[in-house]
Amino acid sequence: MKTLLVLCVVCTLAVLSVSGTEEQKLNNCNDVRAAYSSKGFNVNDVPNKGINGAPLKVCPQGFSCCTVEMEEKLSQQSHTEIKAPVSRLSTNLQSTFKQRHDHFDKFFRELLKNAEASLHNMFVRTYGMMYVQNAELFRNFFESLTRYYVSGSAAVNLDSMLSDFWAELLERMFRLVNVQYEFSDAYMECVSRHTDQLQPFGDVPRKLRIQLTRAFVAARTFVRGLALMPEVVNKVSTVNASPSCVRAAMKMLYCPYCSGQVELKPCQNYCLNVMRGCFANQADLDTEWNNFLDAMLSLAERLEGPFNFESVTDPIDVKISEAIMNMQENSMQVSQKVFQGCGQPKLSMAFRSKRAVKETGFTGRFRPYSPDARPTTAAGTSLDRLTSDVKKKLKNAKKFWSTLPETVCTGERIAPGDDCWNGTAKSRYESVVISSGLANQVSNPDVDVDITKPDIMIRSQIAVLKEMTSRLKAAHNGHDISIENVGDDEESSGGEESGSGCDSPSCDTDRDMYFSTPPNPGKPRVDPVQASSDVVASQGSMALALCGLALTLLAAHLR
Repeated sequence: MKTLLVLCVVCTLAVLSVSGTEEQKLNNCNDVRAAYSSKGFNVNDVPNKGINGAPLKVCPQGFSCCTVEMEEKLSQQSHTEIKAPVSRLSTNLQSTFKQRHDHFDKFFRELLKNAEASLHNMFVRTYGMMYVQNAELFRNFFESLTRYYVSGSAAVNLDSMLSDFWAELLERMFRLVNVQYEFSDAYMECVSRHTDQLQPFGDVPRKLRIQLTRAFVAARTFVRGLALMPEVVNKVSTVNASPSCVRAAMKMLYCPYCSGQVELKPCQNYCLNVMRGCFANQADLDTEWNNFLDAMLSLAERLEGPFNFESVTDPIDVKISEAIMNMQENSMQVSQKVFQGCGQPKLSMAFRSKRAVKETGFTGRFRPYSPDARPTTAAGTSLDRLTSDVKKKLKNAKKFWSTLPETVCTGERIAPGDDCWNGTAKSRYESVVISSGLANQVSNPDVDVDITKPDIMIRSQIAVLKEMTSRLKAAHNGHDISIENVGDDEESSGGEESGSGCDSPSCDTDRDMYFSTPPNPGKPRVDPVQASSDVVASQGSMALALCGLALTLLAAHLR
């Protein structure tokens, strides 16, 4: 009995001692005045000693060094302080991907300029005035490629543009290799209509079409993805905290001030629950954000491999020159097929002398390009370096939104162990840490979150990311989503033109799988027109002789 009495006396004395210590602290609010003033507030707002805290709305209502006015100002300060690290992280993320977007965009544009300059220089040396007189055809070709890169199929239908280019090139070359004849506009329309069936340029147009389509779709979609990231981060990071979040942050950060414990910091688990409540909507962005990043990483690998923009644009001049040589070599056969399909043209009255042939035909000698003489980089870098760098940044950005609470609740912002503020006193935080995401906040002990009202801005950005992810996946399969049905991607991915890729040496065959494409049944066939035997007999010999002479001059560069 005596032992029990002694314990009661000891406990009473201990309580009185603690109470006396706290009361002694609250009798002097100098520490609070100094800390409050350091935040930029008027020191005169702080009472000299503890007052009745009954009017307070957030902090404990016993003796306090806080007034209602102080509580309101500290609430605003707490809102600023929980947003500060998020704002800093978001700004860094925006800056990182804004720079990568600018690097890629500048690089791709310079590649196109370099390719155009290279073609111009080669063709001036090779074909001289014959090229100069037709240079606008090639300028328009590169202008269209640039517009497609910038604006996509809304500005340029790539297939139609390429078809028109080859048809126009055929018309011009057909006149050059058949200078002895006169051709009306209607006749040349007949020629251009049958470009696909004639195949005057060999397999070059088909291969180049598929290469350009896949490389351009991949490049421009990837650049658009890089541009989207800063936009999404900016919009999501500016979402205002809810009143319940601000209230919880005030209680966590500044209620220790009111009890005179200005150095006391929140327990880590307490901080996590508050921040997960505050960033519940942002955490819901994480799933679609990660899907988007995975799609970006996958497309980056395409850029490094089969859809390499640099390796496609750099040798465009050589490929077009190869096509022209094919036309020169096959000019006799092509001309005969045209004459059979479109009718025998009339001989030109002005075509009388050898001088006319010399002035009209190609006189340049073809000089194969030297890899050492060609530009090796654009924008001072290479595609491999750019993709290697951006892939690391994309991987580091994974789970950015769901890990915001852990990022905030670290270092000097929290107190380790049990010697911390738990929301009511300096003691262990006993509540369970709630998982991230809006739905999980229904049981958050520290923040009142209405899980029935998702943030509209964040939901809209989830939809934006989902749409962009679909575009990236379509580009990964070699399709522009604006003209292709995304739902067909998987079904078509097994086909020869699926863009599924082939990285093994076995792909380097004469029948490259990347360039196989079914014939176009939509084009009309060339219907042979029966010429009279008299016309064939009288004109055949002269036509063959003249074509042979023109061919000899046109193919001079092959020797």
